[in-house]
Parts: sequence; structure tokens; C-alpha cells
Amino acid sequence: MSAVTAQTIHRVMHEIKRRKLDVLRVVELTPRMRRITLGGPELAGFISLGSDDHVKLFFPQNAEEQAALESLELSAGLKSQAMPPMRDYTPRRVDLKALELDIDFVLHGDGPASTWAAQAQPGHTLHIGGPRGSMVVPDMFDSYLLIGDETALPAIARRLEELPANRRATVVIDIENAAEEQPLNSAATVEVIWVHRDEPGEELLSTVAQLKMPEGQLYAWVATESALSRKVRKVLLDTHGLEEAWIKAAGYWRLETGAEE
Repeated sequence: MSAVTAQTIHRVMHEIKRRKLDVLRVVELTPRMRRITLGGPELAGFISLGSDDHVKLFFPQNAEEQAALESLELSAGLKSQAMPPMRDYTPRRVDLKALELDIDFVLHGDGPASTWAAQAQPGHTLHIGGPRGSMVVPDMFDSYLLIGDETALPAIARRLEELPANRRATVVIDIENAAEEQPLNSAATVEVIWVHRDEPGEELLSTVAQLKMPEGQLYAWVATESALSRKVRKVLLDTHGLEEAWIKAAGYWRLETGAEE
């Protein structure tokens, strides 16, 4: 019987709160990724327990949407027709002593989030909501397999930073080109495979299929375009025979819209 049981991975729910934060700093990580540090007194009490948590970001496009946002009660739902566009993003770094929150944005050229991030400067503001909850994965696995594209990099990097020195991790990341590679820090023993894509998804699937799985109890995490994540999950199950209970595959965006989910 597995030494890890399904009950060890659990969700913790949080009080839902809307926060208005200031843009403190803007850093160019790569040509297509920008880190925006948010902060302010309303960040006090912010909770993010999982490396792949997400907060909802709001991008009002007109005065009506701005007014709806200012009066929004998240506990009442998000059904108002005047609600602004919303996108989910990973809290990359949280420092409650300094009251700072890092969000990494992929600049893909269109959409409310990418447009806002490309223009953001210190002094601008952004409303966020959540996280609604955290999926907590206790450190009870021998090794980790983390697979994703640019949108998954913040969650992957955060999980690697949280791993202890006695763990191993294999990381496969699908990116546009070598300029999008980032340093990934971890106390664990980490192998990083950067896939420079030609045909979207094809080389990633081939790379995953050819991986050698490490020994011991393995937790696999996948986050890419929705349909591609399902294909990667199938490879992990059918080709590598991984335990279904220890695979989490999420769709971070949809190809037909290009929008983050």
C-alpha cells in the first residue's frame, strides 16, 4: 500500500476579500514576462498556502465597470453585468512583513491582463480577490515532476523554492525560445528541461513521453493550455503508469480564446 494517502493532499478555504493594491515595482524577467510587485496596507492578512494558488485580478475598462468593482462584495458572487474582465494569476511571492505581493505576467500582446501589465508603472493600482482556497500538498513525496508553459512558471518556481534539500524534481517547461528561460532556485536536486516550441505542444508531449521516471513516490503537476494538459496527463498515465491520484493536470488557458482560465 502506498505510504501516502489521498487524505494528505487537502484544500484549505480562505475568507474571500477584495483588496486594492498599489504597483510598487516593475521588473522585466524576460522579453515576454514581467514581474509586478504590488503592496499596501490592504495586503495585511493575505493567505496563500499552496504554490499553485490563484488570485483573481480585475481590469475595469470603463467608468461603469470601475464603479461596480469599487462596490463589489465577493461573497455575493460575480454576476453583475457591469463587472470588469477578470483573470486568475499565481501569487509568485508574498511578504507580509513588507506587505508585498509579486505577480508574474506573460506579455502575449492582447487581452486585458497583458495590456494592463505592459503599461503598469509604480503608482498605478490593481484590485485583487482571493485566494478562495489553497490546495496543500504536504512534503511526503520523494520526487516531483512539474510540467508547464510560461503561464505555469510562477507556480513551478514557487514550488521548487519550497522543496527541501532531500527531494528531487524534474521540470519540463515549454517556452517560445531561449530568451524566455529563467533561473529556477531550489534546495532540492532539480533537472530542468527547456522545450523551445516549434509546433505548439508536439515537442512537449514527445519530451514527456521520453522522460525517465525517478524512483520512489512521485507527485506530478501539469499546467498548460487546457487540451494539451489533458494530453500530457494521458501520457503520464498510459506511457509511464503513474498513479492517477498523484497527478494534478490543470488548464491555465484555452487555445481558442487565448484567455487565462
